[in-house]
Amino acid sequence: MDAQQQVKLPGREKLALILRPLRGNVHFFAFALTCACLGMIFNALTPQIIKVTVDSVLGEEEAQIPGFLQGLVDLAWLKSDPIRALWIAAGAVLLVAALRGVCTYGQRVNLAKGSEGFVKRLRDALFRHIQRLPFAWHTAHATGDIIQRCTSDVEVIRTFVCTQLVEVVRTVFLIALYLAIMFSMNLRLSLVSLAFIPIVGLSSGVFYRKISHRFQAADEAEGAVTTCAQENFTGVRVVRAFGRERFEEERFGEKNQRFSQLWIRLGKLLSVYWASGTLLTCLQVMAVILVGTVETVEGRMTLGGFIAFVSYSGSLAWPVRSLGRVLSDMSKAGVSMDRVGYILNSPEEADRPQARDVELAGDIVFDHVTFGYGGQPVLKDVSFTIPQGTTFAVLGGTGSGKSTLIHLLDRLYDLGEGQGSITIGGVDIRDIRRESLRGQIGLVLQEPFLFSRTIRENIAATCPHAPEAALRHAAAVACVDEAITQFPDGYDTMVGERGVTLSGGQKQRVAIARMLMQRAPVMVFDDSLSAVDAETDARIRAALAREMGQATVILISHRITTLMQADRILVLEDGRVADIGTHSELIARPGAYRDIYDIQMSSDDRRLMEEGGEV
Repeated sequence: MDAQQQVKLPGREKLALILRPLRGNVHFFAFALTCACLGMIFNALTPQIIKVTVDSVLGEEEAQIPGFLQGLVDLAWLKSDPIRALWIAAGAVLLVAALRGVCTYGQRVNLAKGSEGFVKRLRDALFRHIQRLPFAWHTAHATGDIIQRCTSDVEVIRTFVCTQLVEVVRTVFLIALYLAIMFSMNLRLSLVSLAFIPIVGLSSGVFYRKISHRFQAADEAEGAVTTCAQENFTGVRVVRAFGRERFEEERFGEKNQRFSQLWIRLGKLLSVYWASGTLLTCLQVMAVILVGTVETVEGRMTLGGFIAFVSYSGSLAWPVRSLGRVLSDMSKAGVSMDRVGYILNSPEEADRPQARDVELAGDIVFDHVTFGYGGQPVLKDVSFTIPQGTTFAVLGGTGSGKSTLIHLLDRLYDLGEGQGSITIGGVDIRDIRRESLRGQIGLVLQEPFLFSRTIRENIAATCPHAPEAALRHAAAVACVDEAITQFPDGYDTMVGERGVTLSGGQKQRVAIARMLMQRAPVMVFDDSLSAVDAETDARIRAALAREMGQATVILISHRITTLMQADRILVLEDGRVADIGTHSELIARPGAYRDIYDIQMSSDDRRLMEEGGEV
């Protein structure tokens, strides 16, 4: 993974990452914490009930009960019948437990509401931000890793913020409450119990530092597994076509094996931590029992007080250990915050301050455009003009820069200073808002993406409220209406993921129909007829020619018959303009265009063309 993707967020940025989604949900967490604290107060009453019962009801010790309860409790009456006293004590314990249950219910309900509100806001913020990140950012990051950050890492943050941090507050309150009660009961025994708390905290801190980087490695390995699976499922046709099942199984197995090994190593560390914590807890209990026995035998503590103290001490052991668990989980949450924060801190696409909405009209001019990816030049001083309302074709070999021209025109990438300019009607496209520009450029790619929805919804994606007649007309122009009506559900046929229900040619034609619904003044076909036969190609081009009107059309293709009727044809070689002209001009002089023409056109094709026929 790139070093930039491993950057650690400063503490204040992690705090901001937590606080932003908390807005509007703080009251739920406040009420949950209030219920939690009340529940612990009720829980602390149970040992006191046992103490009073053992010492003052069954024994002869003077009762030490709060003043407001002294008028409600008649100890003499209770002592007169021990069985009745035990029943009343049991009833008091049950009442306290019921009140604690009500508090637990309030805590859980409000925590659930606050938790879901928090995670919803965080996911919404992530998705909204990812939608606005530059195209270059998406090409540089694996889809599986992005998904893993938006799901597993978000869930880790949710668990930490909405469960573990609440548990920290609850635990700190419980420790403070119980220690206050314990110190009021016996100073020496309380100091013995208190002595173990720093030891547990120190061991947790050491463990936190050891485990942090291992959690990050495990998270990254999980992202690699997700990416591998996502790529395999997406490319299932290729895997089956080339018999790559065993290779993909081995590839996935290697990544899964590494992921498993990392978690086994983590499991070993966690086992050491929890085993040492159990040992410390046992030592604490043993020390309390030994010292408490001495205190009771020597008369410095009553039997009921000793029983209550052991109960408080035992109740304190798990919360103290849970603080260590939260500290250990904090390392995992910190890694997840770094990974999610990396996405949220990635800069969004930004328009120039003077950018405005512009209706595209006029000639498209590429003026000395030079561009590359990662320092590798692709376009080198490219200049040409596409007159408004004309059909302009681009021909070139693989890597010559054909698609890069379209990426720049649609501002999927922006030209930097000194890299030339692209203007439409004399307006630099960098001075046009991206949303306005892209809304007026219809684009059909060689590998079109179709959503997992009905064919109707896919075609209407650019015009959701279009009437049925308009949908059918666009499909007819794209020569796909007849194929759609032959499906059992017609236009309501569900398209599988990435369009697997349709053939390659059908997907391209549905994408063309979708673009036609946009009715854009500039239409771009990036080798978008490569999957259809020559006859269908000719029919589609003829239908498009009748429909396009005054639209400026840009055709990119390897097929001469697709380009030859264009008004102008640009030939690219190694990122430079090798030639430009009409079909007649280009085949009249030696060059790359004529060479490709000679290769692709058979003698019969030439004879038909000379006779005025359609190829």
